[in-house]
Amino acid sequence: MIARNYSFRDLDWLLLFSVVSICLIGIVQIYSATASTSLDNSWAKQCLYLAVGLVLMAILSTVDYHVMVEQVPLFYLLVTGGLVAVLLFAPRINGAKSWIPIYGGFNLQVSEFSKVVILLVVARYLSEVRTEHLSLSDLLRLGAVIGVPWLLIMAEPDLGTALTIIPMVAVGVFLGGLRWQHLVVILLIVALVLPAGWFFLKDYQKARLMTFVDPAADPLGSGYQVIQSLIAVGSGGVWGKGIAQGSQTQFRFLPETHTDFIMSTFAEEHGFVGVVIVLSLYFMLLMQIIQNAQMAPDRAGMFLCMGVAALILFHLLVNVGMVIGRMPVTGIPLPLMSYGGSSLLTMFLLLGLVQSVRLRRLVI
Repeated sequence: MIARNYSFRDLDWLLLFSVVSICLIGIVQIYSATASTSLDNSWAKQCLYLAVGLVLMAILSTVDYHVMVEQVPLFYLLVTGGLVAVLLFAPRINGAKSWIPIYGGFNLQVSEFSKVVILLVVARYLSEVRTEHLSLSDLLRLGAVIGVPWLLIMAEPDLGTALTIIPMVAVGVFLGGLRWQHLVVILLIVALVLPAGWFFLKDYQKARLMTFVDPAADPLGSGYQVIQSLIAVGSGGVWGKGIAQGSQTQFRFLPETHTDFIMSTFAEEHGFVGVVIVLSLYFMLLMQIIQNAQMAPDRAGMFLCMGVAALILFHLLVNVGMVIGRMPVTGIPLPLMSYGGSSLLTMFLLLGLVQSVRLRRLVI
C-alpha cells in the first residue's frame, strides 16, 4: 500500500530549481531573439505558459500516478481522436497539419500531448508483464497499440515529434526485459527499412538530410540555417556578446531564433560559459529524474521516470547536435527553453508524473 501522508516538502525541489532556471533563461533569450519584431510578445506568452505549466505540474503531482495508469484506455481514445481531428480539420501550416487554433491566437498541438499518453501506455503495458523477458508477442502487441497514434503523427507530417516517441518506447522495452535476439532482429529490420523510408520523405525533409551531409552545397538554400547557426555559435566566443547584442540574431541572419535555434542565439550572446551553465542545469535535471526512477515504489513508476529522462535527453542531444551541424535539422525544440506552449505544457505534465512518483516512493 502506498503511503498517503506526504506534503509538498517532499517534492524534488532540486528538480524544480533546474526546471524553473532553464525556463527563465529561455524566456530571457526569447525576449532577446524576438525584440523589435512582430513576435516581440512571445516572451510574455512564454511566461504565461510557464505559470500554467507550474500549476499543472503541482496538480498532477497530487494525483496518484497509479490512477493515471489505470485510466490509460480513456486517455488513449482521447488522444487518438484528437490526432484524427487534426488530420481532418486543422489548417495546413508550412506544409503540415499539426496545430488546432483555439481562442486568443493560441494553437494546440495534439501530437505533443500524445507523448504523455504514450508514456502511460508503455508504463502500464510493461508493468503488467510478469515474466523476466519480453516475448515476441509482447513486443508486437505493444507496437500495435503505440503504432496507431505514431502513424497518425507521421501522417501530419510531424517527423520531429514522431522521432521523440521512439526513445521513450525503446528505454521502456529495454528495461522491461528485451531479449538480445529480438534486439538483433529489430536492428536488422531498421537497417532494411531506413533506405526505403527515403522515398516516403517530403522534399524539404530530403533536403535537410542532404544538407546534413554537406551544408555548403546549398549555402543560400537548404544549408542556410546550419551555416548561420555555426557562425552564431562560433561568434559567441567564451563570454558571449551580451543580451540582445548578437549580430546573427539581431540582424535576422539566423532563422527560427526563438524556437529550433534558440541554443544558437544563446551561445552567441552568452558564449561558452553560458552554454556550460545551461547544459549543467539539464544534467542536474536528468540526474534527479533518474534518481526518482531508482526510488520508485514499483515498475510503473520506474518506467514513467525513465521514459521522461529518455525523452528530455533525446530532445537535448538532437537539438544541440542540430545547431552545431552534427545532427540533421528536424524541428525538435530544446526542452523548456524553446518557445512553444504545447511543448512546454507537455514537459510540465511529464515532470508532474515524475513528482507524483517521488511523493509515493514510500511503501507501508
